[in-house]
Amino acid sequence: MNYWNGLEIKILWIDEDYRNQGLGRTLLKHLENKAIKRGVSIAIVDTFDFQAEEFYIKNGYDVIGEIKNFPKGHRRIYFSKVLE
Repeated sequence: MNYWNGLEIKILWIDEDYRNQGLGRTLLKHLENKAIKRGVSIAIVDTFDFQAEEFYIKNGYDVIGEIKNFPKGHRRIYFSKVLE
């Protein structure tokens, strides 16, 4: 979803059978490129520490905040990335 000058990624999920093949990175880059063509300059997304934290970091996203112990024993992490 994009609005104002932002791309907000609500769900990006790859079935376990297809992970570690570069599909997530390809899909993410495709979304970012389409957003850039629409004038978007920033992407935002959130995930949990047991999901895709490292994936977003590897793809150039910066941690901008987190909620500790949500869910209990874990963290919800918020990211952003300047799109160029």
